[in-house]
Amino acid sequence: MEKEGLHQALTGAGVTPQTPFGFADEMRVGLRGMVRRGLGTSGREGAATLQLVYEWLYLFVVVDGQKGKLYWSRIDSMRGDMTAAAVNGLRQQTEIAAVVWDGAASHRGELVRGVGLPLIGLPPYSPELNPAERVFQEVRRWIEGRVYRSIEDKVEEVDAVLAN
Repeated sequence: MEKEGLHQALTGAGVTPQTPFGFADEMRVGLRGMVRRGLGTSGREGAATLQLVYEWLYLFVVVDGQKGKLYWSRIDSMRGDMTAAAVNGLRQQTEIAAVVWDGAASHRGELVRGVGLPLIGLPPYSPELNPAERVFQEVRRWIEGRVYRSIEDKVEEVDAVLAN
């Protein structure tokens, strides 16, 4: 995105004030948990249980700020074909007509660009400009620091958080 700002980038991509667009990004959801400090039952500081299992998938989230809606799906990897499939599903199943997101390699690939949605890039190192990042903060707040029996159990909890 040029220095003119988001408005100029959207206008340049043919997006009008009436065009529904969303802010998108991906978050890795896996079983390799994070250690979080917190208070134990006796009021002493301790560490949460650490789960060391390498199994994950990616949560693809689109925030439609105009309507106050979230759209999400799961993809197995950040490869271009998987990202293109998620964007194509977004195009076919929602009213979203343009996507604003960061400059990750999978976002710039020919397969993703070939889907037909205008893809507007955010400036480098600016996650604070993407509302999807705020959604990820909330999801992490509810799901991390716990041990799950399987990736399916964790994904089920993620879906419940997003549904709320």
